[in-house]
Amino acid sequence: MSPVNAQKPALITSARRSRTLDTHDRQVRYLWTMGVRVACFIAATLTPLPWNLLLLLAAAVLPTIAVMLANAIDQREPVAPAPAEPQPRRELPSADTVKGTVEDE
Repeated sequence: MSPVNAQKPALITSARRSRTLDTHDRQVRYLWTMGVRVACFIAATLTPLPWNLLLLLAAAVLPTIAVMLANAIDQREPVAPAPAEPQPRRELPSADTVKGTVEDE
């Protein structure tokens, strides 16, 4: 299935997201934060004195933030869609009975 045609499935339960999906999201957040840290270190070597101290400070603080984001388990309750309006039920036709007899052969 290509990403263009990918659609989110309908949410029909009040269950939380799977542990695998939650773990994957936390790993991605950690890797992005640590990638920004590496970028701060590289930028600190290329910038003049007042800015490189700020970048080095950011690089020193980002691991703590990355660990806190990675350990943050999703505690949100899932939001189930509102139930659809019930469709009016069609009535059965009138109970007209055709009188007759049963003939045995």
